[in-house]
Amino acid sequence: MTTHSTAHYFLEALVDLGIDYIFANLGTDHVSLIEEIARWDSEGRRHPEVILCPHEVVAVHMAAGYAIATGRGQAVLVHVDAGTANACMAIQNAFRYRLPVLLLAGRAPFALHGELTGARDTYVHFVQDSFDQASIVRPYVKWEYTLPSGIVVKEALARAAAFMHSDPPGPVYMMLPRETLAETWDEQAMPAYLPTRYGSVKAGGIEAARAQAVAEALMAAENPIALTAYLGRNPEAVSALERLALVCGIRVAEFNPVTVNIPQDSPCFAGSDPAALLASADLGLLVDIDVPFILQTQTVEGADRLHWIQIDLDALKADIPMWGFATDLRIQGDSAIILRQVLEIVVARADDAYRRKVHDRIASWQPAREAARARLRSAAAQKGSSGAINPAYLFAHLQAHLSEDDIVLNEAVRNAPVLQQQLPRTRPLTYVGLAGGGLGFSGGMALGLKLANPSRRIVQIVGDGAFHFAAPDSVYAVSQQYELPIFSVILDNGGWQAVKASVQRVYPDGAAQRADAFLSRLRSGRQDERRQLADIASAFGAYGERVGDPDQLDAAIERCLAALDGGCTAVLHVDITPL
Repeated sequence: MTTHSTAHYFLEALVDLGIDYIFANLGTDHVSLIEEIARWDSEGRRHPEVILCPHEVVAVHMAAGYAIATGRGQAVLVHVDAGTANACMAIQNAFRYRLPVLLLAGRAPFALHGELTGARDTYVHFVQDSFDQASIVRPYVKWEYTLPSGIVVKEALARAAAFMHSDPPGPVYMMLPRETLAETWDEQAMPAYLPTRYGSVKAGGIEAARAQAVAEALMAAENPIALTAYLGRNPEAVSALERLALVCGIRVAEFNPVTVNIPQDSPCFAGSDPAALLASADLGLLVDIDVPFILQTQTVEGADRLHWIQIDLDALKADIPMWGFATDLRIQGDSAIILRQVLEIVVARADDAYRRKVHDRIASWQPAREAARARLRSAAAQKGSSGAINPAYLFAHLQAHLSEDDIVLNEAVRNAPVLQQQLPRTRPLTYVGLAGGGLGFSGGMALGLKLANPSRRIVQIVGDGAFHFAAPDSVYAVSQQYELPIFSVILDNGGWQAVKASVQRVYPDGAAQRADAFLSRLRSGRQDERRQLADIASAFGAYGERVGDPDQLDAAIERCLAALDGGCTAVLHVDITPL
């Protein structure tokens, strides 16, 4: 009879599920897993590669970045309640991005007297024992479970994988007591639970009648618009939306986009300002978008009179307690499939007169598009001054050095809309924006994207405030150890512009405005102050420099990209217009 520990069967289950990586910050709860991995290595047996991350926020965001690129969830292994707490903000982001992540945490041992292998043997095992460890992340996971016995470890992990990959996908959480991982079991008692039989549930299309209703509404409209944010996670949906937009004459805007949803050089792309479209539209499509516009603005007046059709992988937004956007037809399903269904009907019904009308409608947008491009060129031409480079100028010059295949992460926060305008992306999955509620995502995600796309350049653009949240020392330590070079561009305006702007919106004539006292600055103004953010990366072997003169910007970008192309992480600390 051959017996192995639960930890052994745990690793077998991860292999069966196709897990490639374990992003880990380990602790005393993982002793059996560490022992098994060492034994497997000594036997030459393949297991998921362990990527050690000095901070959990990096580990979870790496898994999220890998999931964006591949669609496949990976494992994240953290230490009891402490590691779960550190991971929580990143898990909230993964939840809002709807990305599969398998978060695994140890549990403090429950045996006190040495009666079981793995029982408590140190001080922290007492203080890390909590009444409800899962409550830390429960609002942000689709499923959570404490492994009660090693006999069900494979079945439990198959269940976890099914939940995280089922539409809409998202993170799941499993807790692994130390004694449970150390239990031994006869291998004959461990049947496999393969994903082919215990797999995920995928969304699909809709019945012909509703597809026909959407097609008829689009063909009857004189000025249809579409608002979208995360449709582009499926590249097939990007091409489906653009084809439908061209056939029906639909202007498409992205509000707070998560990725590329329509090529920005398409004649149907209408920017990122829904307010500019609502006034003249008569039909609106909401396609895979959580927040199409801000209700507390004048745009709601234009929105109320429109006929709205919603097509969404998550139409009800059940995990947002109050949503507030009225729709006349609400459809849940796979937008790529549904848009293709509608497209087939429109193409079959369109006659020459309809095609001419659509052609003329699209042609009528050209003057506005040319005017918008002229405004962007004018904004990009304004250099700013020494120590205060204009962000539009920065982004336009960065764009000139990038290729269509480079992947850009936008954590520019208040400068994010300017980045979207000046750094246009034309290919699916070459842009990642903010979807969650927590800043500090772009460093770990950049590493995960690089891991999944080793031949692509990954460009992280991050504000100085968000840079602090990302555990940057951990980011660059992982980058160096696992040879994952990325290019970080830090926008230093001296603090949190978003905090200042939010106070100004609510109290435009208040005391904070009068005193210019917004409690958001990260600069003291003292002569002895140092803010060499690139030095954090340089401590881990990266190339770094700081630029404040707009006339020196191109040369600095070229040096950083040369370092990146040579296999070295590069960091450019840019002094932009201060808040």
